[in-house]
Amino acid sequence: MQKTMIIALLLFAQGAIGQQAKRPNIIFLLTDDHRWDALGAMGNNIIQTPHLDVLAKRGILFWNAHVTTAICMVSRASLLSGQYMSRHGINDFATDFKSAALADTYPALLKKAGYKIGFIGKFGIGVKNQPDTLFDYWAAKKEGQPPYELVNQSGHLIHHTDSVGKDITQFLERFAGKEAPFCLSVSFKAPHELDGNPPQYPVQKRFKPLYENVKIPDPLTAAPQYWDSLPAFFRTDQNIGRDRWKPLLSTPELRRQTTRDYYRLITGVDEVVGNMVAQLKDLKIDQNTLIIFMGDNGFSLGEHGLEGKWFGFEESIRVPLIISGGALPKSLQGRSSNQLALNIDIAPTILSAAGLRAPSAVQGYNLLAVEQKKLPARKDFFYEHTYLGSPRLPKVEGVVTEDLKYMLYTEHGYEELYDNAKDPHETVNLAKRSSEKTHLAKLRKRYEELKREVK
Repeated sequence: MQKTMIIALLLFAQGAIGQQAKRPNIIFLLTDDHRWDALGAMGNNIIQTPHLDVLAKRGILFWNAHVTTAICMVSRASLLSGQYMSRHGINDFATDFKSAALADTYPALLKKAGYKIGFIGKFGIGVKNQPDTLFDYWAAKKEGQPPYELVNQSGHLIHHTDSVGKDITQFLERFAGKEAPFCLSVSFKAPHELDGNPPQYPVQKRFKPLYENVKIPDPLTAAPQYWDSLPAFFRTDQNIGRDRWKPLLSTPELRRQTTRDYYRLITGVDEVVGNMVAQLKDLKIDQNTLIIFMGDNGFSLGEHGLEGKWFGFEESIRVPLIISGGALPKSLQGRSSNQLALNIDIAPTILSAAGLRAPSAVQGYNLLAVEQKKLPARKDFFYEHTYLGSPRLPKVEGVVTEDLKYMLYTEHGYEELYDNAKDPHETVNLAKRSSEKTHLAKLRKRYEELKREVK
């Protein structure tokens, strides 16, 4: 009897070890200010992103991915925690995760479950108390915005994107194929502008000729009448979106140059992704690795007379999202999804892939479970941006549904209503039309419901 029990325990232990070994490696790749359509796979015929396009073809390409707040520190906190800003409370560049909140982020939970965890690039939440000691591998300077040109250990200048690529290579060499699985979080600075007066887009030398002779079309809503149609409190030179528009996008020539440089930086990211995928294959871990790629928020390249993100326009809040890699279930590979996916869904999706339950405070859900019909898809979500306020960044909240968008500038009581199905460029604000009273009433009610729920 005792011998039988010992054999049974050994078999159970072997089974547990076997299950442990099968846990996937997870890589989360984040770009900065990457609008949804700046990807070949999303229908952009100009930009060259062949490696990301292959990931999209072999995985799930999400056509309706959005962020719940379009500014880096809030969105990054939402990505790590799975929570709306109203719950995680990080709404400025100085606030960081308190220890209890940090313990419930996906990297900390994975580490507790036996994963080796790494972080590379721009952390973007707080400065003084960034959690470098939490990670088994940390390659990020404790600063809000890293420069594009870095000095490496040999004293040579290296572009931030190339530095990230070298750190990815080093991490994989160190942690691939070990007994414990790994989760690597990578945050590119690209294609974020280099802040300054004027702001710039420093591009690697090898990419400077790219797109030089390509025609860059002007956005429909770059025409002056769309800026002129905005309310007076918004339509001011003090608005950051307008202030940054002037040196980068205020003429057709500037707009084309800025767009080319923006695309060049994204192509640089694509090169790093291609090298990473090749290394995964060389290390023979590609079939047990899940890769998630997303932008932290979108970006206006002159639409509505603006540069940047922040507001509720589609260019601001809609982002690219791909889930791919050999660890993705075969039944989910090679598909496009129209579900409303959010940045708050990344943490629970990663935790679920590792076989872990998300904490009760998490407000997102597992995107793969929705694709597998195990969960219903969401019908709408709450949008909130309350950093600074007027006149620099007028505060805005609202509701985004599958085809309608309601935004309320809370300091001014000004409403916007767009039918994104019929008017994808958001050229006509329907809020004042009597024919839209029913839609407006429903969305106002839903706004109040969601505003309570997200806290």
